[in-house]
Amino acid sequence: MDKKALIDRLGAQGEERVLYARILDRAEQARQRDIPSATDFLSPQQQAQARDLLRWAQYPLDRYLPLGGYEGAERNLFFFLPDWMDPLQIPEQSPIRCLRAAFRREDGLSHRDFLGSLMAMGIAREKIGDLLVGEESADIVVADTVAEFLLQNWDSAGRAKLRLQAIAPECIHIPQVQCQQIRDTVSSLRLDAVVAAGLRMSRGRAAELIAAGRVQLDWRPCTKSDHPVVQGDTISARGFGKFQLAEVGGMTKKGRIAVVISRYL
Repeated sequence: MDKKALIDRLGAQGEERVLYARILDRAEQARQRDIPSATDFLSPQQQAQARDLLRWAQYPLDRYLPLGGYEGAERNLFFFLPDWMDPLQIPEQSPIRCLRAAFRREDGLSHRDFLGSLMAMGIAREKIGDLLVGEESADIVVADTVAEFLLQNWDSAGRAKLRLQAIAPECIHIPQVQCQQIRDTVSSLRLDAVVAAGLRMSRGRAAELIAAGRVQLDWRPCTKSDHPVVQGDTISARGFGKFQLAEVGGMTKKGRIAVVISRYL
């Protein structure tokens, strides 16, 4: 199946269609020209779409992998390997760079401050991976095509002065994820029941959100209230937050299922 036919079959429109075409172009570049190739940084939802696309295209699973600078990165690019490349060689060929922007603690810079500053400099969002902001510095993962420009020109965010330097990926400061543990029981592992438990709302309200297309299951839109959820699934609802079904326990005496939910703060 050629590229256009595949994208048509998936029903992609607008920006999604452009995204699919770019991903397939990078995959074919690695396969046909036998050179490493990579996409831009992708959001979690785009990564899920990319995996679905490559599965439809029957692209070998061992010939691409996500890279985000550190294990557990939210934004990743997809790196396509030519036949001759072993995954252990990737650090030498990696298309990403890691930068540290130091600032005064009293400046109190936020994720929004850094992203706004980068956008104002004309850096496209897809050239930026995760922004990990601490009390006195922020570690930023970027595409190698913009790293040198930033090192030479990026010296402020808002009114705060920055001191920028390149760092090795193993030096990245990874903030601890803040989660609230919720222990509850559900009548079943249907999506509406789990959403109701995770977001502390009625099952009817959860069903309304799902039907309205505001809920994603593992970064994919899901409009079926009866869709099954399994341990490890991540669920988000636009405007309400995100959580993971961390653990599924046994049945209670009342015939309900014990669950542990990790809700991101």
